[in-house]
Amino acid sequence: MTWKVTLPCTRQEAEALHDEDEWLASLDPVPSIVADEVKAFDDNQWRIEAYFPAKPDHTIIDLIQSRLPSAANAKAIVVKLPDEDWVVMSQQGLKPVHAGRFYVHTSANKGEVPDGAITLHIEASRAFGTGGHETTSGCLAMLDKLKQQGKRFELIADIGTGTGLLAFAACHLWPRAYITASDIDPVSVDVTRDNSLLNGYSLGMGHGQITLCAASGTDHPVIQQRGPYDLIIANILAGPLIELAPSLANIVEEGGALILAGLLSTQAATVISAYRKLGFRLQMRTDNGDWPCLLLIKRRRYSWQRPSRSDGRTTQLPGDFGTW
Repeated sequence: MTWKVTLPCTRQEAEALHDEDEWLASLDPVPSIVADEVKAFDDNQWRIEAYFPAKPDHTIIDLIQSRLPSAANAKAIVVKLPDEDWVVMSQQGLKPVHAGRFYVHTSANKGEVPDGAITLHIEASRAFGTGGHETTSGCLAMLDKLKQQGKRFELIADIGTGTGLLAFAACHLWPRAYITASDIDPVSVDVTRDNSLLNGYSLGMGHGQITLCAASGTDHPVIQQRGPYDLIIANILAGPLIELAPSLANIVEEGGALILAGLLSTQAATVISAYRKLGFRLQMRTDNGDWPCLLLIKRRRYSWQRPSRSDGRTTQLPGDFGTW
C-alpha cells in the first residue's frame, strides 16, 4: 500500500529536497519525493509529491512542510493509492528527448530509438522536475552542430553538470578530450558517477575520461588547474551565469567557446551583455520555446588587458542547475 502527500512549493524549494539530506534520511521509512512544475516557466508554482509505504503521521508531514516556506499555510493533501510503483508511474510522462544525434530516455519511457541515434539513459527518479528539458536539448543540439562544423576540442568543462548528461555527450563527440564535470551539489556528483557507469563512460583524469568534483562555480583546484578550456558548458540559471561571468571568462582560453543555457528569452540580452564586457562575442543563438542556448566565443586579445580574476564563487543554491 502506498500513501501520497502533495504540497505546493517553489522550484528552489523543490530542488532542495532530495533523498541524501540528513533530515530526510532520518525519517522511517524514507519517502520517495517527486517534484514538478505546476505552471510552465513559473518557478513559483511547483509541487512535491512524497510517496510512503505506510500512512505518514502529522509529525512527518509537518517536518516536510517546514522545508517548504511557501507552503507554510497550505493544507497537505494526503491520499491512499493502490499497490503500484507510483514513483515510476509519475515520471512516465517524461518523454524521451531527441536532439541532434542524441536520444535521451528513462527506463520508464524509452520509446522507439531513431535509427543511428546515440542513446543516453538518465533515470528521472534521480532528478527533479521537467523544466530543464528545453535547455538540455538545446545544449545537446548545439554540441552536435559544433561537431558537424568540424570543431575540435581538447579541454572541456561542464559547470553545473546536474546528471552528467552534457558531459557524456561531449565525451562521445570528442572522445580524446579531457573533460571536467562539476556541480555545486555533491549529490549531483554522485548521480553523475552512477550515470557514467550506466552509460559506459569512464571516470578519471585521462583522455576520454570525465573528472568529477563538487564546486561552487569554478572554485575548485581541479577546475582551475585543468584550464584554460577551449569549450565550457554552463547550463544553470541566468543569475548564476551573470555572477559567474568573470570566473568563467578567466578559465576560457582566447578563441575558446562557451555554451550558456538555463536562461529565459527575456534574460538573454542581460546575460550576453555581461559576457560581452569580458571579451566574448555571440556567435550563435538557438531558441527552444522560451529557452535560448547561446554560443559565445572569447575574443583574442593582443594588449595587456585581461578579464580580472574572480574568486569563482557564486550564491547559486545547491541543486540550482538546469540540466535534466
